[in-house]
Amino acid sequence: MTGRIQKALSGFYYVDTGEAVLTCRARGKFRKEGVSPLVGDQVEVRELGNGEGFVERILPRRNSFTRPAVANIDQLVVIASGAIPKTDPFLIDRVASIAALKDCRVVVLLNKCDLDRADGLYAIYQSSGFPTLRVSAETGEGLEELKGLIAGKLSAFTGNSGVGKSSILNALDPDFQLQVGEVSAALGRGRHTTRHVELHRLSCGAEVVDTPGFSSFEAEELNLELKRRLPETFLEFRPYLGQCRFAGCAHTREQGCAVLEALKQGGIQKSRHQSYLRLYEELKPLQDWQEKKK
Repeated sequence: MTGRIQKALSGFYYVDTGEAVLTCRARGKFRKEGVSPLVGDQVEVRELGNGEGFVERILPRRNSFTRPAVANIDQLVVIASGAIPKTDPFLIDRVASIAALKDCRVVVLLNKCDLDRADGLYAIYQSSGFPTLRVSAETGEGLEELKGLIAGKLSAFTGNSGVGKSSILNALDPDFQLQVGEVSAALGRGRHTTRHVELHRLSCGAEVVDTPGFSSFEAEELNLELKRRLPETFLEFRPYLGQCRFAGCAHTREQGCAVLEALKQGGIQKSRHQSYLRLYEELKPLQDWQEKKK
């Protein structure tokens, strides 16, 4: 039978078959092949009885991420904040670039707007073409609009720790009882309260994955494919690609670069291009021989 992995915890996979949720182990062959089942995976399972089973096969994925460890995601909802902890735009841009490479939409959610309207972040991402929404888990502002953005989709909620992922999910659905951590005033960041990845169904018709907070993506996500296709993962660069004076333009400091001209004219946000340059430098040392064999 087939089903979807709803939760992964301590080597067990909880697979919803539509009739029951089976507690499954994965076949040893996955470890030998260097593949791990992920929350969101459609899988074939063998039922053993007493609510237990084995994951026999992972069906083809639409996409997959290492951190958060999820698969078949329609969109990443990146939660940020202008209040404590204040979100560095580079964290959002790094996530957005990786998501674009995997054909996954990004929604930027600015939480704690009752404390800080995050005008700077809002201007950056709204003008860069991202669905951008101000919300407050405390006052309820923006939550109805958020429900409309996530209804009928599988969304992964992520963001730097302490921005209020669990608080937003609790506010979206009264059945949620996710643990909420306090933000350290001294460090300006929250304590991790999400310890595993789990898929939840909301009463508004959305499916969401609450994931542990990120500080940076693992090096595995910064790969040669991203290096080769980096400019196109910045969606607002796309209208200008192919219009540069020289073929193979890196869009960093070249004469006759259409991207740099758009930046100069205000068609591209300065912070977005700065993030592009940071990613470009991070990826620059990667060589073809370092590419992992699939």
